[in-house]
Amino acid sequence: MTNAPDIVIIGSGMGGASLAAGLAPSGARITILERGHHIPDDAPTRDPWRIYTNSAFRSDETWLDADEKPFEPGNYYNVGGNSKLYGAVLIRYRQEDFGELEHFDGVSPAWPFGYDELAPWYDAAEALYNVRGDRRSDGTEPPHTSDYPFPPVPDEPAIKVARQRLENADTKPFSLPLGIDIDRWLKAGETGWDGYPDVRCGKMDAETCALSEALSYHNVELNTGAEVTRLDVEPGSRRIASVTYRKDGTETSLKPAYVVLCAGAVQSAAMLLRSGVANSSGYVGRCFMNHNATAVIAVDPRFRNDAVYQKTFGINDWYLSDGSEGKPLGNVQLLGRVTPDILKIQAPQLPMFAARWVSHHALDLYLISEDLPDPESRVVLKDGKIQLRWRRSNMTAHTKLVAKTKATLRKAGFPIILTRLFDGRVPSHQCGTARLGSDPETSVLDPDCRSWDHPNLFVADAAALPTSAAVNPALTVAALALRTAKIIEKDMAA
Repeated sequence: MTNAPDIVIIGSGMGGASLAAGLAPSGARITILERGHHIPDDAPTRDPWRIYTNSAFRSDETWLDADEKPFEPGNYYNVGGNSKLYGAVLIRYRQEDFGELEHFDGVSPAWPFGYDELAPWYDAAEALYNVRGDRRSDGTEPPHTSDYPFPPVPDEPAIKVARQRLENADTKPFSLPLGIDIDRWLKAGETGWDGYPDVRCGKMDAETCALSEALSYHNVELNTGAEVTRLDVEPGSRRIASVTYRKDGTETSLKPAYVVLCAGAVQSAAMLLRSGVANSSGYVGRCFMNHNATAVIAVDPRFRNDAVYQKTFGINDWYLSDGSEGKPLGNVQLLGRVTPDILKIQAPQLPMFAARWVSHHALDLYLISEDLPDPESRVVLKDGKIQLRWRRSNMTAHTKLVAKTKATLRKAGFPIILTRLFDGRVPSHQCGTARLGSDPETSVLDPDCRSWDHPNLFVADAAALPTSAAVNPALTVAALALRTAKIIEKDMAA
């Protein structure tokens, strides 16, 4: 590995891998530094007890909460990043999400560019990640130039019944756009994919799609087990001169022409803070957003759920308006199948026979509302450790979304409804800590994802998102990274 590559990409998750795939054809010498390793083929990836009880795939890292109490975050460090365990929902932000939106508890600000600017990159990201979907099934779907690359993942019989019941309750369930080859996935094990680590057996994640594409080019190399410790500025210049990483106890410095930080919203902010760079605005780490999310289990003794994977439809009826006061509420989508084992793990006091009964008569949903950007919701360093000071926002909308969903489920014939609000320890789509914007006083990056302070430093992960919207951010991160790749390529050629 040369110590002077053209581009160093820090992180191989959805942002870093997509960026590498976009840049690879340029011929630039690209080094990807990833602190984690590949998940081995023989890992216990289909064992919920290993995944959910002893954190088989989490690091032993701890962060501090707002009260300075340590906790284990639900983040993962491996090749492919958190996408290795994601639910593979690859949905676009709605067109309206790019403009200013008034919510019950505040305003979601406009992006410095509109949906039309990102639309072709959404097309490219959907092609790169082999998305399965039906764009005509969702009335809030923004304009596409073409259909999804593949038809939607089919409902299982029990889920088809549930979809019809919700339609009869006056909602319009739509087919979730998904990155999953369901036949390949089930061939490797009869489980759902949401929350289960992927070992290259059907999930369209950052490793299997974008990184695989990037590494097919001779000019791209991946260095695993390489934890970046700091970025240094060239004396007398604004440019980032070097990237230092630690591997096997040894520190090494690279001197690239361009640096792109893609370590995830929390770690990217922490890296900038540790290095003392890109923060003339004081906004690094600020405006941390983490979706307001609630799990719902709707039980009907007459409903028999024998589905395996389940996660095929969503509801956006209240995404842009609550139907009465006109304010947005959010997105509803199926959770991956909540099996008896997972129920028992989440509620140890529940007898196993009861967990089996509930699981076999329940429909599981995931409710998401937008978290609004707040400068006091932030990532900071406390004695060298990451401290997450998350301030929830927009809970009026989320409370209304939960109420609307419960009323609809009762109308659909589910008399027993259980809910659980996720807390800050669950990484419900973290974003916003190095936000892009048009004002260097209130943002970290310009509209091209370039640091206002350093012309050769970019951030191309969820940290760059100026708003969280109310849908899964993975596809938007990929699209933004592909757009950033083209910007860097043009900059190199200038």
